[in-house]
Amino acid sequence: MPYTPVELRHVRVGRRLLGYDRAAVKELLAEIADNFETVWRERHELADHLESLEAEMAQLRERESALTQTLVAAEQAATHVKEQAKREAEVIVTEAHNEARSVTRAALGERQRLHAEARRIEGLLRAALGMIEERESEPTVAVPEPAAEPQAEWPAPQAAAPEPAEPEPQPSHLRKVSGGFDWAE
Repeated sequence: MPYTPVELRHVRVGRRLLGYDRAAVKELLAEIADNFETVWRERHELADHLESLEAEMAQLRERESALTQTLVAAEQAATHVKEQAKREAEVIVTEAHNEARSVTRAALGERQRLHAEARRIEGLLRAALGMIEERESEPTVAVPEPAAEPQAEWPAPQAAAPEPAEPEPQPSHLRKVSGGFDWAE
């Protein structure tokens, strides 16, 4: 029967003539040694179990630390990627704005060039129209026709057919001003 520490304090060993009963003492000591071995064995088993639990806990702490570091690194990488993407987007937008400005400037330059060209062509047309009007206003001089030649040659050369006279345009919407013509209002 296993003894608890309290029971051991209250055990009474039988007495005999010159001391305690040897058989009872030996039996008590054997039971105490058995209990002590059992407790000693359990203590070692618990110590071994505690040691394995502490080793497992240390491994879990290392894993936790590694996971924490990985999570922090992932968050930093995500932040870095977001910032990089934001900077790249800003660069792209800036380049697009610059390209738009360049295209706008080129279009405005082309527009101005086309307006200047249109004004130049308009000036040329007005000058040509002025020359036509001046010819119309000049008195016409009758040019005598050459005398008819005798028809000695066979076959007679064919005379060019007179071209039909085109009526000269009478622009009523242009008026003559200094340096050219202008649209009449």
